[in-house]
Amino acid sequence: MLNANLRSRSVVALAALVIAALPLAASAGEVDNRVRDEQARINQGVSSGQLTRGEYAQTQTGLNRVNASRRHDLRANGGRLTAAEKHNLNVRENRLSNTIYFDKHNRAHQPGA
Repeated sequence: MLNANLRSRSVVALAALVIAALPLAASAGEVDNRVRDEQARINQGVSSGQLTRGEYAQTQTGLNRVNASRRHDLRANGGRLTAAEKHNLNVRENRLSNTIYFDKHNRAHQPGA
């Protein structure tokens, strides 16, 4: 009986640990998903002619920097992002998203597109 009680406590403790770790893993994944979404928006802008070469280069560089920061932060903290790092990445991704929107909707177009 004592062994079964100890085992059920261990299962409950393990479940609580897994549940507590899920938001941390999800936050890193959320940043990664946004990076992929922004990459798709950039690629679509290039293929449709909405982004010039210069706009493409600028937005791609910004996206690469956000992704490099994310990877650096994850390595530095054992695969987790702190609240400050999540906030910083979110702010940077919001700025990049706004830049992509502006660049895709301004009057500059690729020649021949």
